[in-house]
Amino acid sequence: MATVLDSHFLALTAIVTAGYQFFFFIITALLKFDKVTDFAGSTNFIILAVLTLVVRGTWHFRQVILSLLVIVWGIRLAIFLLMRILQWGEDRRFDEMRDNLGKLAFFWMFQAVWVWAVSLPLTVVNASDKDPSLKAADIIGWIMWSIGIISEATADQQKLTFKNSPENRGKWCNIGLWKYSRHPNYFGELFLWWGIFIASTPILNGAEWLVILGPIFLTLLLLFVSGIPLLEVSADKKFGNVDAYRMYKETTSPLIPLPPVVYGKLPSWIKKVFLFEFPLYSKTLPQGELSW
Repeated sequence: MATVLDSHFLALTAIVTAGYQFFFFIITALLKFDKVTDFAGSTNFIILAVLTLVVRGTWHFRQVILSLLVIVWGIRLAIFLLMRILQWGEDRRFDEMRDNLGKLAFFWMFQAVWVWAVSLPLTVVNASDKDPSLKAADIIGWIMWSIGIISEATADQQKLTFKNSPENRGKWCNIGLWKYSRHPNYFGELFLWWGIFIASTPILNGAEWLVILGPIFLTLLLLFVSGIPLLEVSADKKFGNVDAYRMYKETTSPLIPLPPVVYGKLPSWIKKVFLFEFPLYSKTLPQGELSW
């Protein structure tokens, strides 16, 4: 029943996360070696899950299950991203950062905030001594996590296979789940972390409900900052003059998987309000950009 720094382990996880990310920042800054960046982020989640579970030491069923879900997700993503970057040979996100210590430091600080914030639901669950019986929210959350990780893993593998095929060089991925969503991997990641939050709600009380900031932060990050916007800009620059790509973009949901025949016929206001088809995702299209 240990308490370390604070009863919810918020300070403990913040210190551990900052130290872990700072260690890899030093490696990247000194050796110009950025192949471990995503590995550092993914494995940090695993460390926090194990640390908070062991330090509290109550080993409640809900704590163990949620910790295992995060650990499985972290291991899968860490291995996938590490193998991918080793295969590709470089991480182009760092082309403008390798010689700019300030930008590099900001990236690593932001990654630390990402890990700490998104881990909040699990951190508070593992820090709690409450152990209510299983609720419908537990089952719903676990199902959401299952759907999310299957979607994310499947989409990641489909895109990797597509890009590794010489015949697909210079093409955008539109196979498998990518037929129904322009970013099915992000849909999976968001869905599984909202599932973790839902499964944490049976123990939340009062200010503990603020852990919802974790999945909210992730959602805003992927929708507006370093997720979908960057990839949309990149794809528009490469394929924006290709009619088939423009048709793909107009008939394919940006996030939530939907049949193209359905999505393409929806009114633009429904796409904007309910399906996250924001104008910023098409602002860099060449002349004749899509009309929303």
